[in-house]
Amino acid sequence: MSLRKGIVLFLGITLLSVGLVLFFTVDRGTIWFLFSAKKKFLLEAFGLVVLSWIFDALRFMSFARAAGERVGFRLSVCLTWLNYFGSAITPMQGGGGPFQIYVLYRNGIAVGKGVAITLTRTLVTLFMVGCVVAMTLIFAPDILSGSSFVTGVFYYVAAFVLLTWVLVFLSLIYPMMVKRLGKIVTLFLKRVGIVKPMMVLRVVRRLNREIDNYTENFRLFFTTGFSFFVTGIALSLGQLFCLWSVLPTLVRAVGLPIRYGQAILIQALFNFVMYFVPTPGASGFAEAGGATIFSYLIPMNLSGVMAIGWRFFTEYIAIGLGAIVALRFLGWGMADQILHEAKKEENEA
Repeated sequence: MSLRKGIVLFLGITLLSVGLVLFFTVDRGTIWFLFSAKKKFLLEAFGLVVLSWIFDALRFMSFARAAGERVGFRLSVCLTWLNYFGSAITPMQGGGGPFQIYVLYRNGIAVGKGVAITLTRTLVTLFMVGCVVAMTLIFAPDILSGSSFVTGVFYYVAAFVLLTWVLVFLSLIYPMMVKRLGKIVTLFLKRVGIVKPMMVLRVVRRLNREIDNYTENFRLFFTTGFSFFVTGIALSLGQLFCLWSVLPTLVRAVGLPIRYGQAILIQALFNFVMYFVPTPGASGFAEAGGATIFSYLIPMNLSGVMAIGWRFFTEYIAIGLGAIVALRFLGWGMADQILHEAKKEENEA
């Protein structure tokens, strides 16, 4: 997907979904609540978002130190915003990593280490969100019981994340077995016509090289860089806590009561599924799905507005800042090329 197409799709789907959500959920009561909103809570919500960016930048620095590299705070903040932008314009939020890896490479960090750092950051977040989702099943099982679709999506995503962690651990313990598996998959893809015969050797060599690179760098997290790795995990908890506190703060702004613990559990479940929505940046699903799932916490005539406000604070602001960073660090042409190369490598693998 090109940069222009990704931006147009994200904006188009987002604006359409925002309009539909407001049309079907807003009534006179909604307007009254909005006019009575307390500004101090809105400022508090923005402060939580800024704090989440700081935690995110600090954990990036910690994971980089665990891999034996140093990344400055200012660059880490830019990488945080860049990840939001890249994730927003690509399906299943997969574009943030390639942008970060390229910027790290331009700042003297090898591609293998860049992959290890960004992949660890993503996997740690998914693991933590998954753990909170497991708590959701225990303490709020009624959230899933009302929809067979949500239940099915949840179990699909849970299986995917579990398989990813299994493959990561296998690649660390038995890298040769993973290389053989990569060869088998590549040959199968050749047989079905996805990988061209002339590309088989290139793909296998690329897989072996990348497995060696990230295996070597991942091991640093559990040896010389273990203390920084643990610090990164703690900072990840802080980052998620700040983001998940935004919705309760917005609800308090309009004077409604909310159960804080249940709000966190519901957001964790929603975030967990959003990682795997095929639209750019989960646009459309995030707004409409948020309006639906937040209705477990607040009246339906406010859930749509809250879903959009939640997205504005937790995503839209950072996406806008990330767009500015992308144009400054990369330029329009280079950003488009990175997305093209990432898609090409994904198809070859």
